[in-house]
Amino acid sequence: MGNCCSDEAGHAGGAHPVGSAAAKAASAASAAADRFLRSRGAGASTQIEYNMLQLSISASNLGDQEYFPKINPMVVVYSKRKDGPLEEIGRSEVILNSLNPSWTTKISVQYQFEVLQPLVFQIFDINQQFHDVNEKMLKLEEQEFLGEATCLLSEVITKQNRLLSLKLGVSEHNLPNPSKFGELTVQAEESAGSKAIMEMIFHCSDLEIKDLLTKSDPFLLISRISDSGMPIPICKTEENPLIIECFNFSSNGKHDLVGKIVKSVAELENMFHRQNGENFFVPASNAHECHSKEVLKSQLYVEKYVESNRHTFLDYISAGCQLNFMVGVDFTASNGNPRLPDSLHYIDPSGRPNVYQKAILEIGDVLQHYDPAKRFPSWGFGARPIDGPVSHCFNLNGSTYQPEVDGIQGIMSAYISALRNVSLAGPTLFGQLISTAMAIASQSLTDNQQKYFILLIVTDGVVTDFQETIDAIIKASDFPISIIVIGVGGADFKEMEFLDPNKGEKLESSTGRVASRDMIQFAPMKDVHVSGMSTIQSLLAEIPGQFMTYMRTREIQTVSI
Repeated sequence: MGNCCSDEAGHAGGAHPVGSAAAKAASAASAAADRFLRSRGAGASTQIEYNMLQLSISASNLGDQEYFPKINPMVVVYSKRKDGPLEEIGRSEVILNSLNPSWTTKISVQYQFEVLQPLVFQIFDINQQFHDVNEKMLKLEEQEFLGEATCLLSEVITKQNRLLSLKLGVSEHNLPNPSKFGELTVQAEESAGSKAIMEMIFHCSDLEIKDLLTKSDPFLLISRISDSGMPIPICKTEENPLIIECFNFSSNGKHDLVGKIVKSVAELENMFHRQNGENFFVPASNAHECHSKEVLKSQLYVEKYVESNRHTFLDYISAGCQLNFMVGVDFTASNGNPRLPDSLHYIDPSGRPNVYQKAILEIGDVLQHYDPAKRFPSWGFGARPIDGPVSHCFNLNGSTYQPEVDGIQGIMSAYISALRNVSLAGPTLFGQLISTAMAIASQSLTDNQQKYFILLIVTDGVVTDFQETIDAIIKASDFPISIIVIGVGGADFKEMEFLDPNKGEKLESSTGRVASRDMIQFAPMKDVHVSGMSTIQSLLAEIPGQFMTYMRTREIQTVSI
């Protein structure tokens, strides 16, 4: 069998044949199969790391004898979505008579790199009359409020040992001397399942022949069953039931279903130990017989099953590896006169961000929390600085030597200043910009720094230096850097899809070399990802997988980064 997605240690983020695949698998067939996987919601190079975290919470100095001689504290944890209400995600047990509680109940939360995840912790003193009531049934409005603390989940996981201390605030609840009401400490641990990886090899017997005149070309697609009941193609296994589908490959992309099997990982492990096969089945064709199926003589066997642990994205982050944000802004004339409201660069007096500012703010708001220094290299391209020729990579802050600015607000200020001091020109060239960013990433390796870089390029048009851009991308793939390209405005960006390996063909340099890994993505900002995520979120969601591909293929361990 071939083209079955896996997530093997040392090969993360890439597609690997799992099983005794035919050696003669043609590249055209592989590409067609990849397109089929993407049509089902996953690519062969897809790897998204969603880590389940367990939050341990304690508090100290919750009050003093004057105001709270005896308290019975409980903590309630909420998540807060953007512009939305608080949503409770868990609450602890009640600890009797303690000003320094350490709750044993762990609060589960799923870490998602691509979004900000604000958390709110509220502590209540539970009235004596409710001590026999289950914590989940307690009405919080009937309890005494002791204090509140807020943070982002990213603030916790970027701390050493993933431990963060927060001052409790109570002033808005009109309690006296808010400074006396202590601290809350939260520590995040990854669940064991986040680190587990299973490697399996499959083989099949007695597969039904779908092609009468040619040899059958089967491949497997493995999906997990989501909470909604929908099958989601995956590149790593989970404890949820898995759907294993066998298809007969067709070059036109209309692959025939041979049969399917639904098994948990534990059941697949048992199949390996017992060396017994499982029969494929096909669902009943009659819609009224939704629970009926035809069992086939075709069988699936598990030839190999190996379970191991691996370092995760969060292991590297909590060990001190930083993510450094970089920005490149398109100043070509096609953006329109910045002084006019119809320009993509128009600065609205009301403060509403233009499309360039919006892209920078949305990505920067997430990435800035992974860089304690918050010094962000920022460039422009495609403009003519005062009394100079057109530049395709100039420092946004006007400095001759230093491209860094302080924080996201520093990028905004430098961007607005640049609009006043350059003349929009052209053409749209990426090569020099990518090479400049790559040089910084290269220098960080030379200096043995614990850094990984994310370059955001925002553009309103199609690049004209195709080969130079491709050469720069392929060279950059050897360094700790990812590139996100966002198209803004109403241009036809079809020709830009060559930048995204998930949409175009493999990039090849002028010397015939291909990229060592997938590290660049492109999307028009107006698009919405098939999952319902925004363009920004879907692009950011790829970063942990690209990061891990770099770390694993170079065998960089957390203890040595």
